[in-house]
Amino acid sequence: MNVPLFPLNSVVLPGGRIPLQLFEPRYLDMLTRCMKEDRGFVVVLLREGVETGKVAAFYDIGTYVRIIDFKQLESGLLGITVEGQSKVSVVRSWQQEDGLNVGDVECLLAEDVLMIPERYAELPSVLKALFRHPVIRDLGMEVDYDDARAVGWRLTELLPLDKQEKQRLVELQDPLERLDRLNDLLEALEENG
Repeated sequence: MNVPLFPLNSVVLPGGRIPLQLFEPRYLDMLTRCMKEDRGFVVVLLREGVETGKVAAFYDIGTYVRIIDFKQLESGLLGITVEGQSKVSVVRSWQQEDGLNVGDVECLLAEDVLMIPERYAELPSVLKALFRHPVIRDLGMEVDYDDARAVGWRLTELLPLDKQEKQRLVELQDPLERLDRLNDLLEALEENG
């Protein structure tokens, strides 16, 4: 699958939503093509560079997203909301003349659907607290708080973790391994709190 790549300083995972503001011609053109062809693009985490830069290094595991909403913002920019569909691996990437990154991607195997073990019972409560924030609530995401994948994915997106740590969590394919790591990270955040 050949798709546009959208390097960001944040991550989105399957079922997650993220609002984006588009103003660069390369991304406005990308949006037009995606809407016309009824297809999405891949959000990848920036390794180096800035979101608006012409040259950016990014990780090769990201998420294929679909546009679920768009509107003109008060600032005059175009605002879109995307929702993660599936994790993908960028096999090969290049930059078009207009500066848009594109790549060949392969879908990763879907993660196992697992219930949350008792030892991680606190994690859904942390996520529920995060979902009370108006910005997150306004995204209209639904979460199955018993699903280890969903809880791990949303915590990965929402917790204030450094980029490399977020990417490590994105790349994990075992939901329980992700919850274990998140549990350790939350304990560290509380200790340093």
